[in-house]
Amino acid sequence: MGNFAILKIMNWQDRISIDPKVMVGKPVVKGTRISVELVVDLLAQGWGPHQILGQLP
Repeated sequence: MGNFAILKIMNWQDRISIDPKVMVGKPVVKGTRISVELVVDLLAQGWGPHQILGQLP
C-alpha cells in the first residue's frame, strides 16, 4: 500500500513533456530529447534504471 500512495501523488506531467518542436511531438523526459518510447523499450529489454541512466547523456 505504501508504494501506491507514492504513485498516486506523482504527476506524469512533472516528468514528461510533449512539444511539437521537440522530437516531432513524441513524449520526452522533461528537459531532454530522450523519448519515453526509448526508455520503455529499454526497460522491456530488461535494462535497469541505473543501466539506462549510465548510457544516456
